[in-house]
Amino acid sequence: MLRGLLSTVRRSPALEYALRSCVAQRSITTSPAQWQKKMPDRPKPPPEDDFTEVFLKGSGPGGQKINKTSAAVQLKHIPTGLVLKVQEHRSRSQNRKLARQLLAEKLDVMERGDQSRKAVIGEIKKKKKSSATKKSKRKYKRLEENKADEASGDEGEDFAEEEGPDAGKGSA
Repeated sequence: MLRGLLSTVRRSPALEYALRSCVAQRSITTSPAQWQKKMPDRPKPPPEDDFTEVFLKGSGPGGQKINKTSAAVQLKHIPTGLVLKVQEHRSRSQNRKLARQLLAEKLDVMERGDQSRKAVIGEIKKKKKSSATKKSKRKYKRLEENKADEASGDEGEDFAEEEGPDAGKGSA
């Protein structure tokens, strides 16, 4: 009795082939690289022996906490004599980390010059800004030209209408 109520579902070979081909035809796309050329690696902080670290009391905004605690960090790179003071955060550990990063960047700029990471990023930002400025100038120049064309086109039509009907008649 149950046998008549249940029906078996069989897939035809044509359907199986169609399903497989749909799945097989899917492709994976990748987005283009954000940077055209490979960015230089982030500079590594110098070894601990190359600089001295001093903790200073801060100054400026931040209230009593800044004035009373020695959270500001001063690093002096011994080989170059470069001195760097950081008081960005209220936390000593965050200032230490930031000071080491900034010292590494400054040393990278001193050593590598135009090839440093900071210089490459600055060049890319400069190109993007100049490109955006040129695009904006083109846009507004085109708008002004369109306005001028519309204005000169309207005057030309008025001029043609004035000459059109009266052009054949003389004033004698």
